[in-house]
Amino acid sequence: MKPLSLFVVTVALSACASQPMPPGAQSVGESQHPVPAVAQCIAQKWADQSQQQVISQVIVANNQAMDVYVPGQQPPSGAAAVVRPSWTGNSKTWVGFRAGSGGGSNAGGDIGGCL
Repeated sequence: MKPLSLFVVTVALSACASQPMPPGAQSVGESQHPVPAVAQCIAQKWADQSQQQVISQVIVANNQAMDVYVPGQQPPSGAAAVVRPSWTGNSKTWVGFRAGSGGGSNAGGDIGGCL
């Protein structure tokens, strides 16, 4: 009975480790910087360019996954940078862009400067 339990736990952990891309997000790139640093860079860049408030939403505790909303966009359906731990092992952070309900057509290029 114990070997079966260990197998189930191993399969569950493997599924978590191979995280799929968040729904509706297109990959922008990966970074060697940690999730909080990349998210902060994106938020600061967008705030400086637009002179508007930028909303960052923590998705996983301890800033391990974050969404940074394009200026003028609101959670949960607004356009956002999707910043997650990388599941490839080649980098620390994966970044995508979710177009949302409008806006943010040039945001992908802005994100690239923070990778």
